[in-house]
Amino acid sequence: MSVAPEVKTQIIQDNARQSNDTGSPEVQVAILTQRIRNLTEHFKDHHKDNHSRRGLLAMVNKRRSLLAYLKRKDLERYNALIAKLGLRK
Repeated sequence: MSVAPEVKTQIIQDNARQSNDTGSPEVQVAILTQRIRNLTEHFKDHHKDNHSRRGLLAMVNKRRSLLAYLKRKDLERYNALIAKLGLRK
């Protein structure tokens, strides 16, 4: 389950640090969070879809490592991001 292009553009604009920023940890985490939420909704109807579940676990692990990196590098940006996205610590 990918994110629709217009939604992805909006996520990038909301979380970008500069005007052309698409690769910062904040943007990557925000996009992964949206994809994880979409897949979570998918699993409510398709609970036996184990192939997609494997992809979901990979996304969760990638997001966790990006958050750990951001926490290590800049705690203020990390705290602002998890508050903005509604993630728990």
